Amino acid sequence: MDKGKKECTWSSWRGQVMAGSVVDLLHWRDVKQSGLVFGSVLLLLFSLTQFSVVSVIAYLALAVLSATISYRVYKSVLQAVQKTDEGHPFKAYLEVEIALSADQISKYVEKTQLYINSTMKELRRLFLVQDLVDSIKFAVLMWLLTYVGALFNGLTLLILAVVSMFTVPLVYEKYQTQIDQYLGLVRTQVNSIMGKIREKVPGAKKKE
Repeated sequence: MDKGKKECTWSSWRGQVMAGSVVDLLHWRDVKQSGLVFGSVLLLLFSLTQFSVVSVIAYLALAVLSATISYRVYKSVLQAVQKTDEGHPFKAYLEVEIALSADQISKYVEKTQLYINSTMKELRRLFLVQDLVDSIKFAVLMWLLTYVGALFNGLTLLILAVVSMFTVPLVYEKYQTQIDQYLGLVRTQVNSIMGKIREKVPGAKKKE
């Protein structure tokens, strides 16, 4: 029982640490770390716009192998010259446990299943017009996405999403009061319009 509690506590703590690390990364708490991740992801995505996925993966693998093999040979030569026996230069990394436990896999599968089920239920609700106004909003969103799709491909949208992830939180943190004020006004206007639609369209009112 105590072991199960410890595992749950460790898993929860690790999840909180990971979430906190992501937040710190997106809010540029450590400029060097955020800049490194941001630049690396952008470089990868821009590479995918010029080369195929297979080519990018192959080039990345070759770059990593070139670095590790060169370092391995360098350390071997250095040990031979200095007549030392420090062992394998990557020994510490080779001994790190990277396998996922059955509990971790089960947890991720359950979360994925819950997400898929909730998404399917929501899509069914929208497509079968359980709520007329929500279905209309969904239709408008899909209509807008047809224009977005005509202007940008999926990779371009992914690049924009990454740029937004690393810039929007920082901008929001700096101008939170003004942004919340404008968002509140927009939300009020949208809710007012949706309320009028529900009043005028038969069957659009939500059931209590």
